[in-house]
Amino acid sequence: MTASTTPTRKILVIDDEEAMREVLQVRLAGWGYEVAVAADGAQARDLLDRFQPDLVLSDVVLPDTEGTDLLRIFLEEDPDLPVILITAHGSVEKAVEAMKKGARDFLTKPLDYQNLKAVIEEAERTAGARRSSRQLESELRRESHGIGELVGDGPAMQRVFELIEQVAGTGAPVFITGESGTGKELAARAIHELSDQREGPFVPVNTAAIPSELMESEIFGHEKGAFTGAIDSRPGCFEMAHEGTLFLDEIAEMPLALQPKLLRVLEDGRVRRLGGKQERQFDVRLIAATNREPRQAIEEKILREDLFYRLNVFTVELPPLRERSDLPLLVQHLLGRLNEKHGTAVEGFGDEANRLLAEYAWPGNVRELRNVLERAVVLGKEGWLEPPHLPPYIRTPGERTVGDRIVLPADATVADAERALILKTLEQTDNNKAEAARRLGIDVKTVRNKLKSWGEM
Repeated sequence: MTASTTPTRKILVIDDEEAMREVLQVRLAGWGYEVAVAADGAQARDLLDRFQPDLVLSDVVLPDTEGTDLLRIFLEEDPDLPVILITAHGSVEKAVEAMKKGARDFLTKPLDYQNLKAVIEEAERTAGARRSSRQLESELRRESHGIGELVGDGPAMQRVFELIEQVAGTGAPVFITGESGTGKELAARAIHELSDQREGPFVPVNTAAIPSELMESEIFGHEKGAFTGAIDSRPGCFEMAHEGTLFLDEIAEMPLALQPKLLRVLEDGRVRRLGGKQERQFDVRLIAATNREPRQAIEEKILREDLFYRLNVFTVELPPLRERSDLPLLVQHLLGRLNEKHGTAVEGFGDEANRLLAEYAWPGNVRELRNVLERAVVLGKEGWLEPPHLPPYIRTPGERTVGDRIVLPADATVADAERALILKTLEQTDNNKAEAARRLGIDVKTVRNKLKSWGEM
């Protein structure tokens, strides 16, 4: 993905006019390039093997062949070799034909040398980016850089992969921590797929997304008539995950009053539905996760300490994206998946867009990265992505600061300010109520209650 900043050192010039060859040789040498010249197609093909140019500058009309025919030969040898065609008889039709066949650019005589220099420099950057992109793709195909859908080759993610492989076969509970968007469910799925329970179901439950009044029914199930609206019996998630894996995401958002019952169910290995008399035995591998710091959640009395110890046999901590060193590999992996999803042919990012991606802090982590890349892929469709394909808050950091301000009217009340702050934080977290509550330092139930009172749910 990363574009090369090293100048092209070798350029092959092909032109049947001796004066043009001499002028180009002097110009290009003055710009720091090593230059070889050929008067026809036969000499050019010979030099291609011996000289191994990094860029080709070729006339369209040659004594023994057409420049477009040479273009095809060159690209068969090296699909990433930049070929720039020049002619004294420029036409729109020939330009379109050459570009369709893979020419990097098409220039007409007499040459504008400043323009030529700019075209060569841009071709270098694109060629470097394409080679780097292909190298990353080759690495992804050739080597294992992840487990399941988790991808990375930096030290932080390698430690995560090693720990997942160690704990997967034990059957013991696992507690996954990490900021919102770091891939906690992907880690849970990877553990499941490597475990002895992999033939059984994987049941993910986001406890932060379930209204508190429905939580007990979702977790433990209910019998017909157990409460108003219970028109049928329904198994809970423990029954559904029997002989498989149950993933309880955002466990710290589970109502505190329900946590002792969860602890008892885990210790007994049996569950009783709401309104039921019969206890049902289950065999479930439990994985829990939270985007909060567990010790802080315990101190704040939103996570029971005894439940935490019951769940925390093994801990897998996922690093935030800003602390990872493998962004280029992750971007290339996601671009490949998004190309498959949308039928696009995006190759990678140009230098400037790549710099912006590297400098951004990614508060929403991999989830935010995927969303940004999906937007760019849909807009770009093919070839190379540039800054205009990125959202304004990434390509112009100053705009993000302005966009995050909350402007209130002069007569605004405290209630108005509270509403604006909560809604703005939800917008920034992609409507993730648990993450918004964490950033605001309040309980997720408070967020839900406020939204209900404002008619936003």
